[in-house]
Parts: sequence; C-alpha cells; structure tokens
Amino acid sequence: MAETIGITIEFTGGLELLFSDQRKHAVNLPAQDSQGNAATVAFLIQWLCDNLMKDPRKDMFVLDDTVRPGVLVLINDADWELEGEEKYEVQPRDTIVFVSTLHGG
Repeated sequence: MAETIGITIEFTGGLELLFSDQRKHAVNLPAQDSQGNAATVAFLIQWLCDNLMKDPRKDMFVLDDTVRPGVLVLINDADWELEGEEKYEVQPRDTIVFVSTLHGG
C-alpha cells in the first residue's frame, strides 16, 4: 500500500455543505502525487475534489485548479500565504482549514 499522511481538514463558512455537511475530516492523503512528488496543498485540493467532495458544485470551491477567490486557507492556524500557498508540502498531523469568507466566514 502507498504511504499516506494523516492530516485534519476543516471546512467553515458554508464550504462544509460541499463535503457531506461535515466540518471536520481526518484524512489519509497519499504522500506523493502521480508524478512521485511530495504531496502539496495543490495536490490536496485536487484530492479533496476527487475523493471527499460529494456535491457536484466543485466550482464553489475551486477555480482554475486552486481555491477560488473568497476562500481563506489556514495551515496550522497560519495564512497559507505565509507558508507558500499551494506549493506548501503537507506534513503529518497538519491541520488545514478552508474558510469561505463569502458566507460569513
């Protein structure tokens, strides 16, 4: 079995509606993408859309393969802009929070 990284994902501000109405998810993310590169937040976003999102309205979460404008991303309580945005390499036990600021987040 492929190696995985155990992380916590949280959705707030209405985004939880796209993910089975569940705010907090414990997930085991593949440690590498299909090219063998370390799992990044960009890979995580695609993985969430392909594996965790049950709602067909993917466009409410992503635009042009990244989170859409109005979605704040926190990595271990820090703005993802401080961590390298989608290039950040996901680490075991990370907590990554997606907050829609368009719905009162």
